[in-house]
Amino acid sequence: MMRSGIGAEMRKRRRDMGLSQQEMADLVKISRSYYTNIELGTRRPGVETAKRIAGVLGFDWTRFYDDEKAQVSTA
Repeated sequence: MMRSGIGAEMRKRRRDMGLSQQEMADLVKISRSYYTNIELGTRRPGVETAKRIAGVLGFDWTRFYDDEKAQVSTA
């Protein structure tokens, strides 16, 4: 599961842009339910989807995987 912080940031940036979850999902070419689950932190996007979401919202797509990087560095 993803960090909850990225979902909250996604939601804030999306709302600041005046986009609904459906509009955001349409922009990144995924279903609204999949986008909602990513924003809630219950699903992690694949690399291409992460890049599209981050491109629209304006952050580094690798942030979706920060928790995995932390686990590897502490192992």
